[in-house]
Parts: sequence; C-alpha cells; structure tokens
Amino acid sequence: MGHAGSADRKVSPALEALNGFIRWLVPTVERFPRSQKFLLGDRIQATALDVLDRLIEATYTKARQAHLQSANLGVEKLRHLFRIAVDLRFLDQDRFEFAARALDEIGRMIGGWARRDRAEHAA
Repeated sequence: MGHAGSADRKVSPALEALNGFIRWLVPTVERFPRSQKFLLGDRIQATALDVLDRLIEATYTKARQAHLQSANLGVEKLRHLFRIAVDLRFLDQDRFEFAARALDEIGRMIGGWARRDRAEHAA
C-alpha cells in the first residue's frame, strides 16, 4: 500500500520503483557541475517528475493507456538525457549503469501494466 490517502488503492510496482529512482536521482543531479544543474539536471528531474505524474494519473483513472504511453515515452527521454550526461562526464559510469538498469526495469513494469490493462479491457 502507498502513503496516506491511498489506502483504498494499491500502488503499482512501476510507481514504487520510480519513487525510489527519484529519491536516488535528486542527490545524483546535485553532483552535476553548477552550470549544468540548472539546465540538463533540471531537465532530467522535470522529466522524471513528469513520468511520476503520468503513473499517478494511470493509477487513479480507468483510461490508463494514454498515461502509460506518455510515461513510457518519458522513460525513453530519460535514457537519452542520461546518455548525454555520461558523455559530457557529468555522471560516472557506475551511476549511469544504475540509472540504465533502473529505467529498463521501470520501462518493463510500465509495459507490463499497459499489456494487462489492454487485456482486461479486451475481455
């Protein structure tokens, strides 16, 4: 179960995984060079928070597909932004590998959620 106010609704594994990723992400972006914290760093954080918004919307609405597609697109954007950060040496290889694995896992969870939702609505 989630936090206050969500006792009647189970929080998806994708949402939980993304929450953990964001808790890792914020201090990681703080290590970026000052000039990039406010450009690339902010873009990465804003994109991650947008994905969080889409997953919350998918949790609390019956028409989930558009939200899940948007969340999946956001995960793909994050993959590209992280590649740029590592290429520019704002992010070390270990942190990049952690982010890549986490984003792959979150993407698979979102894809599975979307497939289950389509199957439920087709039945």
